[in-house]
Amino acid sequence: MRTQVAIIGGGPSGLLLSQLLNKAGIGTVVLERQSREHVLSRIRAGVLERSTVDLLHQAGAGERMDREGFAHHGCYLSSDQQMIRVDFQEACGHKVMVYGQTEVTRDLYEAQDALGAAHIHGVENVVLHDVKGAAPYVTWDKDGTSHRLECDFIAGCDGFHGVSRRTIPDDVRREYEKVYPFGWLGVLSETPPVRDELIYANHPRGFALASMRNEMLSRYYIQVPLTDKVEDWSDNAFWAELKARLPQDVAADLVTGPSIEKSIAPLRSFVSEPLRWGALFLCGDAAHIVPPTGAKGLNLATSDVHYLSQGLLAHYNDNDPSGLDGYSQKALARIWKAMRFSWSVTTMMHSFPEHSDYDRQMQRVELEMLATDPSARKLFAEGYTGTPL
Repeated sequence: MRTQVAIIGGGPSGLLLSQLLNKAGIGTVVLERQSREHVLSRIRAGVLERSTVDLLHQAGAGERMDREGFAHHGCYLSSDQQMIRVDFQEACGHKVMVYGQTEVTRDLYEAQDALGAAHIHGVENVVLHDVKGAAPYVTWDKDGTSHRLECDFIAGCDGFHGVSRRTIPDDVRREYEKVYPFGWLGVLSETPPVRDELIYANHPRGFALASMRNEMLSRYYIQVPLTDKVEDWSDNAFWAELKARLPQDVAADLVTGPSIEKSIAPLRSFVSEPLRWGALFLCGDAAHIVPPTGAKGLNLATSDVHYLSQGLLAHYNDNDPSGLDGYSQKALARIWKAMRFSWSVTTMMHSFPEHSDYDRQMQRVELEMLATDPSARKLFAEGYTGTPL
């Protein structure tokens, strides 16, 4: 087999890249370890920056998002029973779209099917070959048979545990990581959201987040120790703890119900540099992980895809290598800005085991500035809605 761009990983970043390239007449093959059904079962965040919304429209996968998504013009931060609203429109003139990542992935699959794009699911033992040479190729096994795909370039969109990043030698790759001393216990329930915008809650018992997927599907989180397990938390215990951390008037309005999904996710910040090694380009979680506090994970993946797709288009259409040559530097500049934002919100809103009275006072000051200082709200709103591509 031969294609122009081999894409390792069939999550949203791999699908979006394939969609943008195929629409421009550039051939791709997407290799995915899991089945399509498994990919579509993953529960992920759903706050989309304006640049992600624009890219989905460009890819021809934004119609259902426009119809079923929820435009949010602000969010709430709470502390000491105080609810602070940051109005994004007023602060920076932008908004975000709340639309689940599962739905984004479903829309991209349907758009790919309409184009007849090539997808191979259930691949095993993927290996990238001759990445620094003139003739890169990928091998894999499926159903007991070995396969080979020759290509011009390889896009590593296969997540944190994928093979792509590890293909870059240890003496070339530099990794930066911060592991937070807690995780998020998340519950999905078929209940109406407690408010029409997200609530980020700072509380002495720990952080909480009230989010949503649609009018009858809510997503709630509470900060828990890394030693906790899902089975330690009954639904009743979760709802009681969530209510304790939300402002009293919000907790009084909370509609509870059986959880339809419950999981614990550890929090980490991670960046791997460079994003290019020969014919290999890293995108999304293969290159970086952010705490979910800043709602940046999917949005950073789509910005990577934007820069890489533009570089590939310039290469194939104009014989211009500058976009590919500058991909790593350009994408990393945006990645580190998002890292700073996610780190700052995580630090401001969570309870750390090592926090002193001084640290807690700094959190109060940061939140008070958001309540009283227009320049602080502008900086927060710009970070939340996303820097321009």
